[in-house]
Amino acid sequence: MSTPGRPLYAPDTVRALEERACAEGGFPSYELMSRAGAAAFRYLRERWPAARRLAVVCGTGNNGGDGYVLATLAHREGLDVSVLQVGKPAARGDARQAWQVLEAAGIRVSDAPGVLQEADVIVDALFGIGLNRELEGEARAMISHINAQTVPVLSLDIPSGLHAVTGAVMGEAVHASATVTFIAHKPGLHTGAARAHTGVIRLASLGVAGNVADNPSPFARLVHWRDLSGLRRPRSPIAHKGDAGHVLVIGGGDGMGGAARLAAEAALRTGAGLVSAAIARTSLQVVMAGRPEIMAHAVASAADLRPLLRRASVIAVGPGLGQTPWARDLWAAATDSGLPLVVDADALNLLAADPVASPDWVLTPHPGEAARLLGADTSTVARDRYACATHLQARFGGAVVLKGAGTVVSSISGITVVAGGNPGMASGGLGDVLAGVIAALIAQGLTPPEAAVAGAALHAAAGDEAARAGARGMLASDLMPWLRRLVN
Repeated sequence: MSTPGRPLYAPDTVRALEERACAEGGFPSYELMSRAGAAAFRYLRERWPAARRLAVVCGTGNNGGDGYVLATLAHREGLDVSVLQVGKPAARGDARQAWQVLEAAGIRVSDAPGVLQEADVIVDALFGIGLNRELEGEARAMISHINAQTVPVLSLDIPSGLHAVTGAVMGEAVHASATVTFIAHKPGLHTGAARAHTGVIRLASLGVAGNVADNPSPFARLVHWRDLSGLRRPRSPIAHKGDAGHVLVIGGGDGMGGAARLAAEAALRTGAGLVSAAIARTSLQVVMAGRPEIMAHAVASAADLRPLLRRASVIAVGPGLGQTPWARDLWAAATDSGLPLVVDADALNLLAADPVASPDWVLTPHPGEAARLLGADTSTVARDRYACATHLQARFGGAVVLKGAGTVVSSISGITVVAGGNPGMASGGLGDVLAGVIAALIAQGLTPPEAAVAGAALHAAAGDEAARAGARGMLASDLMPWLRRLVN
């Protein structure tokens, strides 16, 4: 089976692909710049066919060169085009050649931001994928001017001000309505702050698709639930509940029974054959009355847990667990059980206080929990979510699901970023649901790394389906019917 998902390449690899394409194709690198500008212009005309006035904001490098090509093509088609030049035009190379063609066409060039107010569409060709420093001065001010406008913005390759690998904002970044990225997708387009800046992303391969397909080592892969059909194995016609595994949810301390119930119900809706919940006695009514299919057990200590551990095939530990002596006792029993674990919520905080590693678990931290596990702060996590997930996996083993916009999964199989998800999922209980989903997939035969990727993708897809009725006010339990539909 081929590796699912779309490869994501770092800037250095993209440049190597460009060079290889030119060498193998026998054409100059200026040809790729021409293709890039033409592809972006075609998309602009497709997306905003009524636009007549363009403001093309260009920097001093090759991204600016792409903008010059687009501006020249738009001028030839009779559009009213203004180019805003930030910094001196390139003195050499492909961007210089594109500048000379632009000059010869007699296109108006300005450095006054007021031109932006006259445009129907703004084209952002200020910085490309090579940006690796904090922006300041004229460039940062220009991005602020772009963001102050109310018209659509099309970014070329990546919104200016975003880091192409991490997706971090380098001081200030363009809020694009759409981004046409060239040759291959970049990691920084798909996680963290980037999700608020890219708009719709369109890939223009520029005829280099074969080179990308032949490259064996992407930085990461972008995966949607629909890419994972190879992991969705059909059930035997003679299957029984024991064939689909037994998930044990450990959590639901005083006042937190709802968290355990959400995790347990999500496991059932994702197809686990049996689901038990080991919870505090005060949480029994919440769990049993709401979902009688969950086998709820009041446990006072690890001794009460042992019979349940013997019957379980996987444990989801942490939803509503707390950090009391009772919680620590159950956490210790779970880690000593030898069973695969999905570690969430307060179990992650207990792990941060007393770190151990295991090859057979899936950790599901949000940024705050990830920061505690790393002894860092949330701003460090936000600056490089890929590095954070990788460091967590190296330190704690197993697979790590770093939740948030553009969920990142790291395991010995590599790095995956999950396509999908929406702001409506910023709601209490969604993490509990994810823990139950991943546990159910392990119970049904997936390895922990496979279940981490598939579970995060299924969770995101279910959230997007639920959000069709409106993202604001969406509840964790709204995902349940969609989990059932999508997993089938």
